[in-house]
Amino acid sequence: MSEGAGAPVLFLGRQDIARLLSVADCIDLMADAMAALARGEVHQPQRQIVRPPDAKGLLGLMPAYIGGVEPVYGAKTGGFFPGNSAIGLDPHQGCVLLFSGETGALMAVMSASEITGIRTAAMTGLATRLLARPEASRLALIGCGHQAHWQLQAVAAVRTLTSVKVAARSPAGAQSFVDAQKPSFGFAMEAVDSVEAAVRDADIVVTVTSAREPILQRQWIAPGTHINAVGSSTPSHGEIEPALMAHASLFVDRRESTLSESGDYLNAWRAGLIAPASLLAEIGELVIGQHPGRSSADEVTLFKSLGMALEDVAAARWLYRQARTCNAGTWFTQ
Repeated sequence: MSEGAGAPVLFLGRQDIARLLSVADCIDLMADAMAALARGEVHQPQRQIVRPPDAKGLLGLMPAYIGGVEPVYGAKTGGFFPGNSAIGLDPHQGCVLLFSGETGALMAVMSASEITGIRTAAMTGLATRLLARPEASRLALIGCGHQAHWQLQAVAAVRTLTSVKVAARSPAGAQSFVDAQKPSFGFAMEAVDSVEAAVRDADIVVTVTSAREPILQRQWIAPGTHINAVGSSTPSHGEIEPALMAHASLFVDRRESTLSESGDYLNAWRAGLIAPASLLAEIGELVIGQHPGRSSADEVTLFKSLGMALEDVAAARWLYRQARTCNAGTWFTQ
């Protein structure tokens, strides 16, 4: 991708991205990206967060470099505004910028909201493919906000689901979500009144909420369950009870980020229940075979998803290639 100064710049909006990249296709894309990270082919500093004390949201700056035959720089710049869900907006706002790794020229500007939703769900799909028991078929989906439908697609892409139970802060919201999603799938779906009711007989759990206090308890989780903890991505938010974090075998997208940014990890660490060594492996280490993943049918596994710039940049690079092939998006002359 040796784009030079003055070359056209691609713009992809949400609808463009949705047409070009499905959650199912993005799972393999994320597997390749995580493998590259595990092999040391990615340079990625920790994200920088601008969090004014009185602001309604925060601004994140997430850069990354992916080497190889066609190197690229990229960065996601955007905000996280939890209150947006209440007014019908995505809590994640912003853009992904893509630059040539050979000339530094700007190549593309893309909607961060659509990319974030797809790649986050794809990471759930990847972790579920690697860690859930092969026969796992009963999903508990906790949260029905903006990212929930992508999460449902991701799990359905890697396991043959027979039932899905949905719980949310608003029972009416959970029922509306089920009514909207059920026609697209061939398995049973129902809204339930509590998190406990959703997870008691589940063998796959996805939490995708904005909870500040734990909503998932150890005593509700059956042996052999796989959990994807997706919603908490800051030190001030947490979905998982510390006792459950200590009980589960923990896997992460990146250790360094988890130790400093994950409220779920930090809550359990402050309680003296886990330590850095409790993080058994990064997902990329499972992809390249450095760690075996699940060790028994009764083991409770938990993937703590934080998200990182690599995921956004890898998706943006793939989208750029597809847009050129399909003549999609809008191209601007600098």
